[in-house]
Amino acid sequence: METVSIHVLKFTDTPGARYRKDGPFSGEEFREKYLELHFKKPEYDYKIVVYLDGTEGFATSFLEEAFGGLARKYSVERVLRRLEFVSNEDPLLPKEIIKYVKECKGK
Repeated sequence: METVSIHVLKFTDTPGARYRKDGPFSGEEFREKYLELHFKKPEYDYKIVVYLDGTEGFATSFLEEAFGGLARKYSVERVLRRLEFVSNEDPLLPKEIIKYVKECKGK
């Protein structure tokens, strides 16, 4: 199976808030620029590994909008099946993100 790697650090080392209107490097911007292009077509089914290390940290709103927002748009099941999260700096962070995806309101 094909695998794609996405490094949040290539987006920014200072992730921002939830929405673009809240300032630069928002969860909404990250979702739209880096994640959604891999979900647009239903036949896309490859694994996406998201590397979280190297940033100054994450606001809850950033994580919920980036990953929960993706699940609201493309379904919780599809997001959980396709995304894998890696953090050596904060081993609990992937579990936190999965929680946001599972708790999102939407599809």
